[in-house]
Amino acid sequence: MVSVDSEPNFYYKDNNMELILKQDVQNLGFKDDIVSVKAGYGRNFLIPQGFAAMATPSAKKVLAENLKQKAHKEAKIVADAQKQAEAIKALDVKITAKAGGDKLFGSVTNADLAEALEAAGQTIDRKYITSGIVKRTGKYTANVRLHRDVIVELPYEIVAAQ
Repeated sequence: MVSVDSEPNFYYKDNNMELILKQDVQNLGFKDDIVSVKAGYGRNFLIPQGFAAMATPSAKKVLAENLKQKAHKEAKIVADAQKQAEAIKALDVKITAKAGGDKLFGSVTNADLAEALEAAGQTIDRKYITSGIVKRTGKYTANVRLHRDVIVELPYEIVAAQ
C-alpha cells in the first residue's frame, strides 16, 4: 500500500504552499502577488474563500503575461493615486468630538477619519486608513494607502466640541 505522503508534491515546501492572490488580503499581500503561506491557511481559508489560487508553473506564466500587459494601465493608476495623495496632503482635517478637558467621551477611529475626508471631498474606504484608536484631543497622523505603491501621511487634529 502506497501512502499519500510518499508522493512528491511540488506545491508544498516545508508545510508551506505558494499561492497567487486574487485580491488584496490584509497583512498578507496585494492582488497578483505570489505568497508563501502555511498549507492549512491556504487550503482551509484562502482558496475556499476565493482569495487565492495555487501557484502552479502554468499559473505563474499566465500571471507574468497578464502583469506585462497591465503595466501601462498600472502606471496611469499610480499617477492618479499620486495626484490624490497631493490633494490629501494639502487638506487641513479637524475632527470635533465631545471631550472633558483633553480626554474624549468615546474615541476617534478610522471610520471617523473616512467621514472627515469624505466631507472634504476625498472618498477613501476606512480599511485603507491606519491610525489606531485615539482617545485624547491633539494633533495626530494617519497613513492612507491609495495604491500598493502610494501611501500618504494624513495629519489631522482632534478638537473638543463647544
